[in-house]
Amino acid sequence: MGAPKKAGKNKKDKKRDPWMRSYRYRLRPNRAQTEGLDFLLWQSRLIYNEALAQRIETYQETGKRATYGEQWAHYRDLRHANPETIGQLNATSLQQLLRRLDRTFQAFFRRVRAGEKPGFPRFKGRYRFKSMEYRYGDGCKLCRDEQGQVRVYVMNVGEIKVIYHRPVPEGAVIKHVVLKRRNGRWYVNLMLKLPKPEKQPKHKGKPVGIDVGLIHLLATSDGELYENPRWLRSSLAELRIAQRRLSRRKKGSRRRRKAARQVARLYEKMDNQRRDYWHKVTYNLVDRHSLIAIEDLNLQFMTRNKRLSLSSHDAGLGMFKEMLAYKAVEAGSQLVSVDPSDTSQLCSGEECGERVEKELHERVHQCPECGLELDRDVNAARNILQDAFKTLGSSVQDST
Repeated sequence: MGAPKKAGKNKKDKKRDPWMRSYRYRLRPNRAQTEGLDFLLWQSRLIYNEALAQRIETYQETGKRATYGEQWAHYRDLRHANPETIGQLNATSLQQLLRRLDRTFQAFFRRVRAGEKPGFPRFKGRYRFKSMEYRYGDGCKLCRDEQGQVRVYVMNVGEIKVIYHRPVPEGAVIKHVVLKRRNGRWYVNLMLKLPKPEKQPKHKGKPVGIDVGLIHLLATSDGELYENPRWLRSSLAELRIAQRRLSRRKKGSRRRRKAARQVARLYEKMDNQRRDYWHKVTYNLVDRHSLIAIEDLNLQFMTRNKRLSLSSHDAGLGMFKEMLAYKAVEAGSQLVSVDPSDTSQLCSGEECGERVEKELHERVHQCPECGLELDRDVNAARNILQDAFKTLGSSVQDST
């Protein structure tokens, strides 16, 4: 067994800041504002592709890479010389665009040095470039109209109506703003940092163990079973009709683009349903439980399995783990990950621990030693909770 890797070496292992949030709101621009946003997005895409071509040409001619600073100096002067086109873009938005391209190249060369085979940064077609980034307060900000309604101000577009369904938390600092066009609709994403509480309140809920799966999405040590809504499978008939309609349209035609948008909106609806479900479930869990024990499970074995991949992608278990992690920090609940080995095979009965071999299709745990009989996923959840207490150096009896 080799030496353990040092923490912080791999950027993939970098944990998400639990106090960073992204709030998304739907925009309701009028026709003139929609044309203005589309024009800014069009100009941003042209600059991105031109800057990419410039980097390629510079390397071919000189053997050196063009840097962000050199490109910004070039496009800064170009912006002043063309006020009707590129000059309509906000300066910091243009900077963020060039930084975005620079990060793309940095990621490409980092993966090449690591021995991987990444795809070279490619030019963006009109339907592949979808977002613009601003620094908050410079060309894009929240404001209120004469009636006190919240609006989003965008430079050279105006004040746009926004569906402000939840307010920005008091004390939060908005860092960046991303305007995104998705399936013909415009959204604004506020990247903000929440204030850290001076003292985290002590959570008074009881501990719980959670086993994840595909038949039941979640099973808790308390015996709760969360059924799998199967968002994708329940929409397959409608999706099949939409995809068949898309396949019959002539490539490049307006009717094909319309059919493609209908397919995309079906997927967007399923994604919204899945995200809404997990937001509600994770909030309920961290609100009720002071300690949550889950399996330290690598989900790739399901997503890469030809028999399980569709169901695993439909379930969105990775989304569940990500949401649970940052919501637990905010609620003052402790999240513990344990080794998933044998959690389904061992008996969770008091002072038993007998190994009871079960095939995957066997859904009931029956212990011949102590006579315990219950759902196999609930049995696994109880073992996960017991393993969590062993990891923390305490026992179930001490904490219940």
